[in-house]
Order: sequence, then C-alpha cells, then structure tokens
Amino acid sequence: MKKILVVMILFLVQNAFANEPKPFPNPFFKANPFTLFDDCDACGCSANGGSMGFSSMLNDNFIGIRYFHQSYRSRDGVFNNSPWIDENFNTAQIWGRIPVSEKIEITALLPYHFHRRIKTDGNQNTDGIGDITVMAFYNVFESKIDSTAKFGHKILVGGGVKAPTGKYDSANNGSINPSFQVGTGSWDYSVASEYIIRRNKLGLNTTLNYIFKTENDKNYKFGDQFNYGSTLFYTTGIQKVMIVPQIGIAGETYTANQDHKEDVPLTKGDIFFSKIGVEVGYKKFSAGVNAMLPINQNLTGGRVEANYRLAVNLNYSL
Repeated sequence: MKKILVVMILFLVQNAFANEPKPFPNPFFKANPFTLFDDCDACGCSANGGSMGFSSMLNDNFIGIRYFHQSYRSRDGVFNNSPWIDENFNTAQIWGRIPVSEKIEITALLPYHFHRRIKTDGNQNTDGIGDITVMAFYNVFESKIDSTAKFGHKILVGGGVKAPTGKYDSANNGSINPSFQVGTGSWDYSVASEYIIRRNKLGLNTTLNYIFKTENDKNYKFGDQFNYGSTLFYTTGIQKVMIVPQIGIAGETYTANQDHKEDVPLTKGDIFFSKIGVEVGYKKFSAGVNAMLPINQNLTGGRVEANYRLAVNLNYSL
C-alpha cells in the first residue's frame, strides 16, 4: 500500500508541474475543496469531526447525498482478555453548500445514522436522525494564476454549530465505546481554517479545525476535538468527463470525555490516517469515492481500534 501511495504522488507531481501552456478546463472546480468536517468522530458517530471531508473537489455549489461506513473493533469488557467485537458505523447524509455573498458560503449537512455492534451474546443496533451541522466560511484572500503568478492561493476561515437533533442514550456511557450514539445531546461549536495552493493541474488543500463540545442535559460531555488534514489533488479528464484523483493524510486528537465535570478514564486519544480517493464529473453531476486507513492510533487506551473508513457521494451542481 505504501509503495502505491508513493508512486501516485510522484506521478501527480511530475505531470502537474510539467511545462504546459494551460491547465485542463474544469467547469466544476473553483479552487474551493472543503475537506473539514464529517458527522463522526474517531470512535463512532456521536460528534462532528474530521477527516472524511465536508465537500466535493469538483462542485463549488451543490446539493447531494453521501454514504460513509466506518469499521471498528472494541473490547467487550474492561479486562485485557475481554473478547474483541466488531462495530460498524453507517451514515447517510444530505449535504450541500450555497454562497450567500461574494465572500461568504454556507455549508450544511443532515445525517441519518444506523450503527451495529456484533457481540457474542447478540447484536446491538441503534439508528435515527443525527445532529445537524451548519458552517459559514469567509474568503480572506484569493489570488489567480496568470502570466505573472504561477501559483494560485486561497485562504478561508470560518465557524459553525452542531445542534442536538439526534437522540442521545446515556445508558451507553458505561460501554468501552461511549460514542455508539446517533447524537451527543449537546450544542457544539467549531472554528476552522483552510489553505489551498494550485499550480497547473496540481493542488494542495490543508485544513485545521477545533471543535468545542459542551455538556448535555445528562451532565455528559464528549471531549473537544482537533482535526487536521492535507490532500494532494490532480485535475484531469477525458473529453467532457472530469477526473480528480486525490491522496493525503489526516489526523484527529480528542480530550477526555467528562461525566458530571469529572474526566472519564481512557476516553481521550488520537488517530492518524492515510487517505486516497477519486471524483468524476459529467455536466452537472459528479460522483466520488474516498477511503482512509489508519497509520497510527491510540483510542480509549487501546480498547478501540479503527479498521478503515469508506465514503461514496453523488452531487448535483447548482
């Protein structure tokens, strides 16, 4: 897998920085590939977070649907010899982005979760509407590629809110993975920044964001979350079909959960991912697939392990 990633990076760099007169025309792309938020944290789907991406590399303004799947395993008990069980977190989303002015864009998503634990004494399921997220971004700076500038730059800053529209089940707090939820039951707030640099067909997108989580009405607070990521993308195509392969890294760090303002042991952690994907666009439609594999992780003291994440999406350009 590592050899494949290295070969892809070398291929992208060699082709993108070659001496070519013009980049491939892209009717979708406007150098604004948000890759900031999804509706799941590293241990489940109880919180806003990180790395699967909150937008398309092709569509600047769009509405669409997305499905993503997360595979984990966790200890079914507190002892070192407790058996491992499989946990599958599934989310279907309606998502989109709409500009409200020349400098400001609003993004939103409405998720529906359906999760499953496969235990030795029977399966455990939970499903329902998740927490709705709304974000606003401001375009601080943008430069264009022309005869005097070989690189294009764009800087955005923003913030948002997650409303507790999903059901929170306090009975799950005592489990090894307390994020086996469809909602946090809390209002959470985030700040974010994004930097994009482009030359010819090649671009690099780098994002940072921090999520401040609050205590819900059951006196439980999920840990604050810091997300970061960088994605290398290459714009090409065949006739009227646009193709954008992507490769990158992403990470998430969590502070400890709190119950009645006391830290819950073994609930903080971090994870570092590699990611690879591709998007294809034709006329006003685009489709994409994205996969993430953990490189290093330390979740809940090693009692929860991420296997992979996979996402597919279908968008319609507005």
